[in-house]
Amino acid sequence: MAEPATLKNGAAHRRRAGIGDLLDSGAGRNLGLVAVLLILGIVGVATADTFLTTSNLLTILTSASIIGVITVGVTFVIIGGGIDLSVGKVMALASVWATTVATQSYGPFVMILCALAVGTGAGLVNGLLIAYGRIVPFIVTLAALISAQGLAEQISGRRSQIVTDQTIASIATTRLLGIPLLVFIFAAVVAVGWVVLNRTTFGRRTFAIGGNPEAARLAGLDVKRHTVALYALSGLCCGIAAIMIASLTTTGSSTHGTLYELDAIAAVIIGGTLLSGGRGTLIGSILGVLVFTVITNLFVLNNLATEVQNIAKGVIIVVAVLIQARARRSSA
Repeated sequence: MAEPATLKNGAAHRRRAGIGDLLDSGAGRNLGLVAVLLILGIVGVATADTFLTTSNLLTILTSASIIGVITVGVTFVIIGGGIDLSVGKVMALASVWATTVATQSYGPFVMILCALAVGTGAGLVNGLLIAYGRIVPFIVTLAALISAQGLAEQISGRRSQIVTDQTIASIATTRLLGIPLLVFIFAAVVAVGWVVLNRTTFGRRTFAIGGNPEAARLAGLDVKRHTVALYALSGLCCGIAAIMIASLTTTGSSTHGTLYELDAIAAVIIGGTLLSGGRGTLIGSILGVLVFTVITNLFVLNNLATEVQNIAKGVIIVVAVLIQARARRSSA
């Protein structure tokens, strides 16, 4: 007996819904990004003899480390329903402040403390203006980007400040088990961030506030205080990244971090985090960082123009958003 059309249609809808649920899940999106990395790896092997060398793979990981640390903070902010455009220049400001002659004269501990304090302080100001000043996050962080850039230029006199402290300079050159220390710092920040986001009440509150801030407020959560904490966390990540880039380049400069905010936000988006907040994974964001870093590496190895690289990144972002939208419609 032929199967009724309604049953066939129902089965087809369930199959589509199942596929949509898989694509819309964190695990499904992460698997998709792993598949993209594998494809990029195949392209790399086919087009560049040096792609799979240990030196090049470590270069990719080192390049991903600094922007990856910043992306951890940006992921928290976006899941919490916000946006932070200031991260690149807050990192630059922290690197400049930590590498002045006066700061370096106090030694590496004070330099690190200064970078962390500057980054966290800038994040606190952003959070206070957004939460208690009730100013749109886009406007506040855009203003912070411009202000941090100007302040960094004022402090440095628009000149790169050389890192003379050998302890700070050695962070980028130190290797453990053959892997740069910067990669271990990156991995540690990701591990702590994952635990905080997925295994603590702070993480659960972040998802709740990002998903529906009014419902979270009615449930007794202090939305304003939590928002301030999210931006402070983002600033703290900028401070960590500032020490990393100062060590890698042996300079503190107002030119550091240019367009890092866009790279971090793009990585978060293709990692599956909703710009509207309430959903996302830290692992997805890190995979997004690796995708963009590998693409950049492939373009460098093949001597391709930066303009084409930026076009490719833009296409990837659009495709990622379209896939998310399609998956949500399929699961509806």
